[in-house]
Amino acid sequence: MASSKRGLKRGLRGRRHTVLLMLDETIITETPPLTACYGHRGEQVEVPVTGNHARRVLHGVMHIRRGEVLFLITEVWDQHTHQVFLEMLRRHWSGWHLILFEDRGSPHTAATSRQRAKALGIEVRYLPRATPEVNAMDHLWRYVQGRLLANRTTQRIDASADAACQALLAMSRHERLRKAGVLSGHFWLHQ
Repeated sequence: MASSKRGLKRGLRGRRHTVLLMLDETIITETPPLTACYGHRGEQVEVPVTGNHARRVLHGVMHIRRGEVLFLITEVWDQHTHQVFLEMLRRHWSGWHLILFEDRGSPHTAATSRQRAKALGIEVRYLPRATPEVNAMDHLWRYVQGRLLANRTTQRIDASADAACQALLAMSRHERLRKAGVLSGHFWLHQ
């Protein structure tokens, strides 16, 4: 990790308009995780389960210096939706040199996704396998899943997905960076 950190610093020298982004996806389901529930002592608590298997995929990216975020909600996670999100990133940060950190999920590593990123001028850096702790977006998704969506019945899957995005957008940039662990002195890209 230390040698890759030095390589990144060397690669960033001389580039004034570089944006470091961390990208990750999470799945919102119709039946949210149940981690705690209140009920009367001695009585079984009823947990409403719809029986539906509706889900939404939240694609998110965070500018790890400024805390700025961008989201896309889709019904599936595949090469096409990933490439659409890459195009959104390029439009949003037009004219900037983009370095995108992402995991090695198959939509990310697909040949067409790699080609599309290159055509858009996005430099992709893959994170090591099985290391969600190094992806700042993963920390934000854990907050959303564990605090904002857990233990609540889902009225509509689209409303839940939108509420998750709105909650993160309502945070200040500083608060997003703090919850994502970027402000920690132990963050792996900390200079």
